[in-house]
Amino acid sequence: MTYCVGMVLEKGLVLMSDTRTNSGVDNISTFRKMHHWRVPGERIITLMTAGNLATTQAVVSQLEERTKLPENRANSVLESATMFNVATEVGRLLHEIIEERQKANGDRGKGRFTASIILAGQITGMEPRLFLIYPEGNFIEASFDTPFFQIGETKYGRPILIRGYDPQMSFEDAVKLLMVSFDSTLKANLSVGLPLDMMVIEKDGFAPAHSRRIEGDDPYFQEISSSWSDALRHAFYSLPDYTFQT
Repeated sequence: MTYCVGMVLEKGLVLMSDTRTNSGVDNISTFRKMHHWRVPGERIITLMTAGNLATTQAVVSQLEERTKLPENRANSVLESATMFNVATEVGRLLHEIIEERQKANGDRGKGRFTASIILAGQITGMEPRLFLIYPEGNFIEASFDTPFFQIGETKYGRPILIRGYDPQMSFEDAVKLLMVSFDSTLKANLSVGLPLDMMVIEKDGFAPAHSRRIEGDDPYFQEISSSWSDALRHAFYSLPDYTFQT
């Protein structure tokens, strides 16, 4: 399992993903699930992936055409005219790879190779855009009504995002909101784990405005976690008391 969130603000995009991959409680590994490419001053494109690791790595590899000799490679996401075209290409690749592997494995392959992807980025002359791409290859785009997407283990961190999101919030507050959402998910599900990868993409910046990996001993994340726990306990005990007396 995994947990990834992409969020649209008036100022740009904020993205965060965990790195835990497991196939059982005794086989846990760390793999990067956030990948980005850019052309300085022209475009930046980021993918976050959830699902079968071999499937998502195959998508990334084929986007970069790693099956060709280095001198013949051409990253397709750097050649597409619009973010919609990028989403279409990523969706096509994802669907083809899943279908191919499920057919190769027969009945044993059903449901084993699925994956989903959050695609975020901006191409010069256009607005920053955020897409959620499904295993079937189709996708939806973030809007005023749906300003953020989650993939993976979504249920524990979603209430935090719904209550705290504001399209006009600062990047700093958005990062803090995502950290609380991830902390809630980490506390509730062992299949999501540190370190976390985080990226902020400012509108018309075409480069990460801020990017970092958050390790388990990160002092700010630890402070967020403990402070949020204290704040929840304080809020709980400040609620009106219930009584058994009528």
